[in-house]
Amino acid sequence: MPTPDDAYPYLSDVVKALTGADLPLPMPMFGLLVLVALVAATFVLRIELRRRWSAGELGGPASLEALDELTTTFAAAMLLSGIAGAKLFSLAEDPGAVLADPVGQVFSSNGFNIIGGLVVATAVGVVILRRKRIRVAPFLDAAAPALMLGYAVGRIGCQVSGDGDWGVAADLADKPGWLPSWLWVQQYEGNILGVQIPAPGVHPTPIWETAMALVLFVVLWALRRHPYRAGWLFSLWIVLAAVERLAIEPFRVNELHGPLALSQAQYLSALFLVVGLVGLLGLRARRTTAPDPEADETREPQPSETA
Repeated sequence: MPTPDDAYPYLSDVVKALTGADLPLPMPMFGLLVLVALVAATFVLRIELRRRWSAGELGGPASLEALDELTTTFAAAMLLSGIAGAKLFSLAEDPGAVLADPVGQVFSSNGFNIIGGLVVATAVGVVILRRKRIRVAPFLDAAAPALMLGYAVGRIGCQVSGDGDWGVAADLADKPGWLPSWLWVQQYEGNILGVQIPAPGVHPTPIWETAMALVLFVVLWALRRHPYRAGWLFSLWIVLAAVERLAIEPFRVNELHGPLALSQAQYLSALFLVVGLVGLLGLRARRTTAPDPEADETREPQPSETA
């Protein structure tokens, strides 16, 4: 049976742990869970986009069918651009390794910077929305809860596969008495990198990030009908994502850069925090006419909504 202290890089490892059957299923668990994250985020995004479209906030598509098609296309574009951005930022963290083995580093199955993925995916998303003549700020507000949920599920992939996104060495003497040991320290036996982690192990930071992101998803979902100007919820997502990353970084294994001896993620998160706070302050004024929160998601738009 699977144990919390083990890693399962491939689907065959999961099947073997559950059933004992040794089947040739070389699909990487990280990739499979990224797909699960995409499906979950797209599902949530579609629900919120339908509500906002029915309230006349988005513009763009003339029917729900067209909106659903756009949502699927948009999600696929976000996946591809996010992977590219995550790899690009990861390569920028260690230029020496890239120069030594450029092909190996570029096509390596590990080494992805989540923040880089979010930056590039957001930029690509804005371009797509402008080309489709969709109002960017309401769309980004709709995407905020979905982004947080996708991040939470995606981090499960890091945990299950043991891709190296674990924390620093842990000390059991510092563990709170109420916390189970496997939530404080793990050795990731059988991890995809083949690394042998000395006992007692390292902090399982992907689990912590999943838990934090799920809580923040609930917060964003609860505030999705906020009365403030369009873009306020997305600004809040930026702030929450930045705070979450700043909170977890001291426990993660990182390369430190610059005069402040911080990780790339810490520098970027601090910048995002400032940008998000400016957005929250600038958009805190209430809307003159708030959209109807009970709008029927299935009705066809009125002429004034599609003009």
